[in-house]
Amino acid sequence: MSYESFLENKANRIRLHVLHATTKAGSGHPTTCFSAAEIVSTLFFKEMNFDPENMDYFDNDEFILSKGHAAPILYAVLMELGVLEAGSIMKLRQSSSKLEGHPVPRIKGVRVTTGSLGQGLAIGIGMVYAKRLLNINRRIFVLIGDGEMAEGSVWEAINFAGRFQIPNIVAILDMNRLGQSGPTMYEWNSEEYKQRIMSFGWNVFTCDGHNLGELIDVFEKAKTSKGPSFIIAKTVKGKGAIFLENAEGWHGRVLNNKEALKVEKELLSRIGNVMVKPTNWILAKNKLEKTVLKLAVKTDYRLGDLVATREAYGKSLEKLGEIDSKMVVLDSDVKNSTFTELFFKKYPGRSIESYIAEQDMVGIGLGLQTHGLNVFFSTFACFLSRAFDQLRMAAYSRANLKVAGSHAGISIGEDGPSQMGLEDVSMFRSIFGSTVLYPCDAVSSEKLTCLTASHKGISYLRTTRQKTPVIYGNEEEFRIGGSKVLRWSGSDVTTVLAAGITVHETLKAYQILRRKGMSIRVVDCYSIKPMDEQSIRLAAEETGELVTV
Repeated sequence: MSYESFLENKANRIRLHVLHATTKAGSGHPTTCFSAAEIVSTLFFKEMNFDPENMDYFDNDEFILSKGHAAPILYAVLMELGVLEAGSIMKLRQSSSKLEGHPVPRIKGVRVTTGSLGQGLAIGIGMVYAKRLLNINRRIFVLIGDGEMAEGSVWEAINFAGRFQIPNIVAILDMNRLGQSGPTMYEWNSEEYKQRIMSFGWNVFTCDGHNLGELIDVFEKAKTSKGPSFIIAKTVKGKGAIFLENAEGWHGRVLNNKEALKVEKELLSRIGNVMVKPTNWILAKNKLEKTVLKLAVKTDYRLGDLVATREAYGKSLEKLGEIDSKMVVLDSDVKNSTFTELFFKKYPGRSIESYIAEQDMVGIGLGLQTHGLNVFFSTFACFLSRAFDQLRMAAYSRANLKVAGSHAGISIGEDGPSQMGLEDVSMFRSIFGSTVLYPCDAVSSEKLTCLTASHKGISYLRTTRQKTPVIYGNEEEFRIGGSKVLRWSGSDVTTVLAAGITVHETLKAYQILRRKGMSIRVVDCYSIKPMDEQSIRLAAEETGELVTV
């Protein structure tokens, strides 16, 4: 029996698992899974080098399902590999199951959450960088749907990887012609895709995505090519079930029991007892060792010094880079303003210039952190809004990312409203499990940056463009969830809560009111999420009211 027959047999077994699972669940995307069956079979049983018993180890090739709605096909192949327990796919989409409608990193073989389309390729590039930094020579395979090729974030990633000839990244386009509401932009015109992608500097190969011989051939060519490789596989949506093939109106629809029995008979007629030992499996040995670094930075500012918090942020990164060898910093062409240039100059091997492509920057950062790297990235606060979806999805990936937004708020003045980050605090507060910090001076900026370095999860540090006076001594300590009472007395008539730049405005107001015989309490709420609930409640009880600035 030939290897191609073995792979075809696996493809149809995978289709059968998908059919059973989606029919039982009563929801899902069986037709988009059917189109990719031969691609997935070839990847997992022929092309990718990995250890099925240790899918979470780092010296494996990696697979990213960018078209996350095809999650059942990933669960099906993982079950065929023995990574998932036999029959477990029948719990697809149940509230008690780890097999959600779109992949989340709750099972081995899934490192990131996918499902918001257009994000997988940038994540894959980040994983390539991560393996390079860890001295691991393995490849990343990203399966992309043709519908998501309309997403600008895909082209940001294509542009970046082509410009820098990123090796070990293989994108596979499941070109099945049909989107959700109708045909995709270029349908089956593989030449249109090819010319566009080649113009960005990629090696591009085309094939029939259901022909095992052609798939094996193009994967072999990609393996020996330098730089990034893109495989355009022409497929048929619903392939394997005659009445579903290339049929419009079936996206996100499942079969009823009668229809499912009909397709089951078709698939069973093509499935035999084909026993071949895969040649692509390896023995992986590189597992993430969880280490907790006690990070601390020393500051040497003088009270009253005028220093921008963004500059102090950059200085803190430079100091932390010496302590933490797994620290990586990204920036989007504003490193001379965010002051990440200090890190870039000292640690160029751990610095990535993403240029003005914030979605790509966040995606690359997400890929980097999957391998245990401590990832920081920054841009102007207002520009983070265009990458909000990537940040939202990163939270569902249980990501560990440290974000800094500079030039925040109306205090930037003359640049005007387009440059004012006004939505960033509420945006980051809404992200699941996030931490939001807003330092008011250089000391707090450095030390809060250090706190994020040791914190697991998505944290956001908001920094200011203009210089502000240092109000804290170098010995001052801070904590996530803390605050500082800067002015108080037993006769305070109200408590004013401020953060960042408004701390200094509030201190000015304090002096004016004091001269008029009125005393107010001033609190620096540098930790916006979580807030210092206990201290704020106490202040409200003692002064009767709170004013937020």
